[in-house]
Amino acid sequence: MTPFFGSIFWLLVTLGLLVTFHEFGHYWVARRCGVKVLRFSVGFGKAIWKHTARDGTEYQIAAIPLGGYVKMLDAREGDVDPALQGQEFTAKPVWQRIAIVAAGPAFNLIFTVVAFWLMFTLGKPDIAPIVAATPQSMAADAGIRANDRLLTVGGKQVATWSDSLDAVANAMLGREPLPVTVRGSDGNERSLVLPLNQLPAGQDISQYLDKLGLKPAPIPAVAATVVPDKPAAAAGMQSGDRILSVNGQAVQDYEEFQKRIPAEAAKSPQLSLMIERGGKTLPIHVTARKDSYEGQPTNWMIGVSALPRETATLRYGPVKALAASLHTTWDGAASMFNMIGKMLSGQASTKNLSGVIGIAQVANASAHMGPAWFLNFLAMVSLSLAVLNLLPIPVLDGGHLLYYLIELVKGSPVSERVMMAGQYVGLALLFTLMGLAFYNDIHRILPS
Repeated sequence: MTPFFGSIFWLLVTLGLLVTFHEFGHYWVARRCGVKVLRFSVGFGKAIWKHTARDGTEYQIAAIPLGGYVKMLDAREGDVDPALQGQEFTAKPVWQRIAIVAAGPAFNLIFTVVAFWLMFTLGKPDIAPIVAATPQSMAADAGIRANDRLLTVGGKQVATWSDSLDAVANAMLGREPLPVTVRGSDGNERSLVLPLNQLPAGQDISQYLDKLGLKPAPIPAVAATVVPDKPAAAAGMQSGDRILSVNGQAVQDYEEFQKRIPAEAAKSPQLSLMIERGGKTLPIHVTARKDSYEGQPTNWMIGVSALPRETATLRYGPVKALAASLHTTWDGAASMFNMIGKMLSGQASTKNLSGVIGIAQVANASAHMGPAWFLNFLAMVSLSLAVLNLLPIPVLDGGHLLYYLIELVKGSPVSERVMMAGQYVGLALLFTLMGLAFYNDIHRILPS
């Protein structure tokens, strides 16, 4: 499956799961409160599949998969049969209406906790937080050395590279100095401060990360395995050989070596390598050939593999996994509200917003990284939906909750005029956010 179609497929899987679960929350609580549900729809627009149950509820999948809705019997939308007055939404006590509206975000939170719990139970494979710094970067100036292991970021222990990156990215929103603790390759621990206060305002997280220059430590240019019957083996290369240069051009790490081979072989398959073996420098002449290794796309290669990175898998027993899931959900929600606050105050750039294209790309990438990574992605998107829907914007669940809280205080419902005005304002805000997110997605795809 190509990246394009893969992204579409996994986006549909993601939205299908999360929208269905969100709308089921509204549906389930509405039914428990005695409200008649007329339609349960996954998606908007024309129905592509429809089924009417014995109780009259219509279930459908619609053509536009960017959301869904639960249509209930509501006197505001037309006359109600007197026999069904007791099942009408606005006739219910305000606390029941609050429960029905809040159930969607609440079910997203439940999904988030369960997804994180499954992720921690299965174990999310990752690499250890062994890092290096890009030359002349902020991380290098702060004292990060090659093969430093991150121990704490902002006072919190980190066990994996992705945990470290998340902690650093969250701290970048405030652009304040970030204390970290590292253990060097000599075994000594050092306390450093990443000067995030020097980051310029108004840029997105990816630009900040580039300026910081913190990255996983490079893999040495060493042939961990020489594949039998491949060009390197035929030329006499052995496992443990360190590659020093390709066609006279020095290589510093395995990534550089991996790029150099196809670039030079495209000019001529006859390659001259300089290697180090047992403390001696030896020339090796290899004839590269086009091949596909371990499912990778066909390219020029010689048949050697890299040393494995040190791995770090987050895996817990069922009880500890639940505690970790609740903690991760809480931290994630706090980070999202923090980002929203920073964007509203102008401290964080709206360039950090991602839309449906960005979600589709990450969905495809995480699905290919394994079940635990996809569960992590689903949990974060579900949490984002919960947080977004709780914002006090009319047309969103949070806007309706605001109306009902006002009703609790004043003792009577908000007027139709105020609600209609709020709907228009809410739609304008929502389309503005969606347009901005879509613009950011396109801007990231197009070459600068």
